[in-house]
Amino acid sequence: MRLNKYISETGACSRREADKWIEAGRVSLNGRPATLGTQVADGDEVRIDGNLIGVKQHQVYIALNKPVGIICTTEAHIEDNIIDHVGYPERIFPVGRLDRDSEGLILLTNNGDIVNEILRSENNHEKEYVVTVDRPITDLSLRMLAAGVKIMGEVTKPSKVTRVNAQSFRIILTQGLNRQIRRMCSALGYKAQRLQRVRIMNIHLGNLRPGHWRHLTPAELAGFLD
Repeated sequence: MRLNKYISETGACSRREADKWIEAGRVSLNGRPATLGTQVADGDEVRIDGNLIGVKQHQVYIALNKPVGIICTTEAHIEDNIIDHVGYPERIFPVGRLDRDSEGLILLTNNGDIVNEILRSENNHEKEYVVTVDRPITDLSLRMLAAGVKIMGEVTKPSKVTRVNAQSFRIILTQGLNRQIRRMCSALGYKAQRLQRVRIMNIHLGNLRPGHWRHLTPAELAGFLD
């Protein structure tokens, strides 16, 4: 098994992060500095920063209704970080992020491989949001949001957009550019006042209360990991 996959399956981090740690010289294999592409065999000893890491952990998948104000970081020194908020007894990390001012569904796990699988834009995994803007939004603006809006030098992928009421709409994205929805609204002259994620792939926020979390159900996992 490749070293980066081995590390990710212990729950330490994603494969991509493992590669960075290997390049930085933080990883050793059987007492020697590891290199990218190193293979791990049964009985090999892998250490990160001198600490032995073990066999694959049982996998944890959590759905959280993130409140406004919580920050999607694993950095313990940052106040209001998502890890302290959840308070899970094992090491987990968020799948992607919601910015501090946004709320709603976010997943946390110890499975580093699934993080890259979900976030990779070419996989076209759907994420659904309900957005409220600062003034009534026109039908033309909704059509423009659906067709794609130029932000940060590129045009966003087409999305599915439906009106909720005069100032709110649902949007289903298959990409995750930085602050994408807020930037799309701003490009059309609106300010997103409330942004709530209500679905990731087959997992729905449902009636999960703000600030609360739950484990994914077997049915959700079956679709999520398929």
